[in-house]
Amino acid sequence: MSKRETVSQLSEGEKGRESASAFSRSPLFASQELPKSAEGDPVFAEPWQATVFAMTVRLYEQGVFSWSEWAAALSAELFKPGRRADASDYYDCWVAALSRLVTELSIASARELDALTRSWQRAAEATSHGKPIVIENDPLR
Repeated sequence: MSKRETVSQLSEGEKGRESASAFSRSPLFASQELPKSAEGDPVFAEPWQATVFAMTVRLYEQGVFSWSEWAAALSAELFKPGRRADASDYYDCWVAALSRLVTELSIASARELDALTRSWQRAAEATSHGKPIVIENDPLR
C-alpha cells in the first residue's frame, strides 16, 4: 500500500474505526503534552481534535512516518514563537505538524492540502447549524 493510498483510505472513513486500544499502544498516546482525563484517556474539546489524533496514530501505525519524524514535527510546532501559553492551541500544532509531514513526505502537495482546506471551509459554511459537516456540502465540489 502506498502512502497516498493510506491517506486516501483515512479520508474515506477509516480514521473513525480506530479503537482505544490501538491508541494506547502508540507512543503518540504517551506524549506528556497530550491532554488526558483523570483515567488517562485522551481529552478532545472538539470532534476535529479526535479526528486529527486518530489520523496521526493511524498514519504512524501504517509506517507512513516514524516516531522520531512525528516527534520532531510536533515539537517544532509546539515551540514556535506565538504559541499560546495555556496550550489551548495544542491540536492546532498537531494539524500543522501533520500537514507539514504529509507535504514533506510527498503524500500530498501544499496546493492539494490548501484546496481541500478551502473545500471543507465552504462545506462548513453551506451546512445548516446542528447538521454534520460533510465535504459533499461544498457547493463547488
